[in-house]
Amino acid sequence: MKNSSLYLPGFHLPTLRRKPRSLSQKLADGLARIQHHSISSLGECFGQFIPSKVLENSEAGSFSRRRVFSKSNTFWAFFSQVLDADGGCQEVVRKIQALAASRSLPPPSASTSAYCQARAKLPLSDLQKILSRTARTLHDKGRSERWKDRRVVVVDGTGLSMPDTLENQTVWPQTRGQKPGCSFPQARVCACFCLQTGALLSHRVGSHKNNELPLLRQQHDQFRPGDIFLGDKGFCSYYDVDKFQQLAVDSVISLGVRKPVEVSSALAVLAHNDLLIQWPKPKWNRNLSYSKEEWQALPEKLTLRQIKVVVDNPGFRVKSFYIVTTLTDAQTYSAADIADLYYRRWDVELFFRDIKTSMGMDILRCRTPTMVRKEILMHLIVYNSIRLLMLAAAKQVNVSPRQISFKASVQALRQWEPMLSRNHLSARERLRLMVLLREAIATTILLSRPGRKEPRCVKRRRKNFQLMTAPRHEMREIPHRSEYRAKRS
Repeated sequence: MKNSSLYLPGFHLPTLRRKPRSLSQKLADGLARIQHHSISSLGECFGQFIPSKVLENSEAGSFSRRRVFSKSNTFWAFFSQVLDADGGCQEVVRKIQALAASRSLPPPSASTSAYCQARAKLPLSDLQKILSRTARTLHDKGRSERWKDRRVVVVDGTGLSMPDTLENQTVWPQTRGQKPGCSFPQARVCACFCLQTGALLSHRVGSHKNNELPLLRQQHDQFRPGDIFLGDKGFCSYYDVDKFQQLAVDSVISLGVRKPVEVSSALAVLAHNDLLIQWPKPKWNRNLSYSKEEWQALPEKLTLRQIKVVVDNPGFRVKSFYIVTTLTDAQTYSAADIADLYYRRWDVELFFRDIKTSMGMDILRCRTPTMVRKEILMHLIVYNSIRLLMLAAAKQVNVSPRQISFKASVQALRQWEPMLSRNHLSARERLRLMVLLREAIATTILLSRPGRKEPRCVKRRRKNFQLMTAPRHEMREIPHRSEYRAKRS
């Protein structure tokens, strides 16, 4: 009889001996064990932050069968790919080949098809759940790192480029100033960060044509009562200040298009360059990003506080600027405290630098919009996971997490990953290595640097290559492409 028992699956009924297995099945089992002990070793570092239930194979669907690239293995392989400096799919496959050779198993195919197909099957909703989980964990663990016992949420946007495919161009078209085939699709990401811990709380992706304000309004539900919204002059909006007040969220923003209120028109003078003012409701026009019904629901006036900040540090482009805020209590929040808080808004540029430069999200690699969104989500998951590791390292040596270098943390994790992925590693030894890893991360402390002393100039120019002024198929037909210029019509 070849039927298997329901109580002992995989065994013959008469002999209770295991069914003979083919060479491909044995290879798949061996590679699955290798994947579990190697790529999934990152789960030992971040398993406490990332829910394991989300990564379990489903009983039906794409990850219902037992494969080398299971749901968990695919996620951690994608995680390792983003963390790696190269970040190519071929790198993941080569790692599996090397591990198979170390176990005297036949090496699998060098094709990346299986891994790419498994990566495409990862549900977008599961990656979003994991990102939200890491953000909540950072919020709960970083309660001690607050400004006057309040969470400060800093918001800003940045641009991303991706491969020039028809699908990507349809969703995120290139800029109008570039000819077809001579540029890349451009996406805009508006993200909310926790200023104290650097955690990415939420994000929205749009095209370069989208303003950052509509993308921010899609994230109003991420703010909690008592938070402080911190933004530059691009977020200076009557509508958004009122909406944040309804959510019990205070705003600290730079004055944008509006003219500053003079002392004679102020409600009260709180201090020198510190005024209590009123904003009248703007007039309705069709260019506003909200409807006429929403405009009619706005109050006629908003009571705000206007602070003039005089810049005396060298290297700044402006000599003075104005801050408007709903923190009208001058006794609790002095003008100097608010100005110092706004100076820290520059940290959001450093957060984006960590994601785009240190982790390589500046130029995406996926060729379809769905995979582009997954690639962005995975970069943000890895970013939050490293921030959690930095927070644990900071608490271990009793320093602030903002004092630890993000780039040095990424470098340390890349070098320690092979040690954590060794075979037959006991739980005690793994715990010891994790403690040493956190100590190594906490050793690179960012020093407090003085103001700008160097001029805003570049000593070394980029390579003197010409820009592409025509599509590739037209450039190939030109014998002397280095001297080619676009033909005048």
